[in-house]
Amino acid sequence: MISVIIPAFNSEKTISKTIQSILNQEVKKEFELIIVDDTSTDNTLTEIKKFKNIVLIQQEKNKGPAAARNLGAKKAKGETIIFTDSDCIPEKNWLEEMIKPFENPKVVGVQGSYKTKQKSLTARFIQLEIEDRYDLMQKEMKKKGLIDFIGSYSAAYRKKEFMEFNGFNEKFPTASGEDPELSYRMEKKGLKLVFNPNATVFHSHPESFLQYIKTKFFRGYWRVLMYRTHKDKIIYDSYTPQVLKFQILILYALIIQLIVRQLNETIQFNPIIKNSISSAFDVFISVLFIVFLVTIIPFFMKNLKKDFLAGILSPIFVFFRTFSFCSGLIIGIIKVKK
Repeated sequence: MISVIIPAFNSEKTISKTIQSILNQEVKKEFELIIVDDTSTDNTLTEIKKFKNIVLIQQEKNKGPAAARNLGAKKAKGETIIFTDSDCIPEKNWLEEMIKPFENPKVVGVQGSYKTKQKSLTARFIQLEIEDRYDLMQKEMKKKGLIDFIGSYSAAYRKKEFMEFNGFNEKFPTASGEDPELSYRMEKKGLKLVFNPNATVFHSHPESFLQYIKTKFFRGYWRVLMYRTHKDKIIYDSYTPQVLKFQILILYALIIQLIVRQLNETIQFNPIIKNSISSAFDVFISVLFIVFLVTIIPFFMKNLKKDFLAGILSPIFVFFRTFSFCSGLIIGIIKVKK
């Protein structure tokens, strides 16, 4: 048996379509659908109760999606538990594709994929960004036959192993890294996690640029908690292109150079020496900025072929994405507790 688990919080606008898409799945195995309401304050419960033959669990207080998923997993009857989000619409063969890799008894976790039908430039760029990461995961599968990163929007696990690892880390209060953190723990114990790009859900990405930047800030903020436990993943994981980390380092170097240059302007000493130092810093800053732009070229060229307009705007998105993520990391280092 399969158990499909969906955490829901203030999801009145999307939950009905998500539930219906699950109930319409073309899958040979029997499955149950579990919705865990995380103390919604809107009409989410009303929408959920319109459906029969589902299991509704109400969390006593708002604890976040990690806790909601864990609660659903504890109540699940299936030997395989599958997660998606309350704003995702799975394709009809999603469940069938999600369980297919488990035909290999060594497989413990499966990562699916997501697409979008949105038309906004921001959402289209986000999809390009995600597809770039899927390309990396495909390479990892060809090279190693496994991955170390599973996102809960389309995730499946054998329940036995999921429970042995105590599920998702509930220290993450929002959707902010609790899913890859579990993946890292499993991978380090030698468990096999795989990627199946054919297990697809349609997802609603942020529509506005500001919403996207805010999301990246909080990804950086909560990544601190994850990296404190998994320091080795700062160097490499199967979902994050190395160039992104290089861009972060370049941007930090740029910021430091700009701060030092400004400090140089405030120091009182020989004008000739002062101007020479300022000129040197200007050269360093220009070189770093050019290097940053060069790192974007492969991603930029790939995107032009897929979506010309979103591709043209890629450098702008990448710069502000990196700046926002860097800011989140800095604030996270200061504020996030272990």
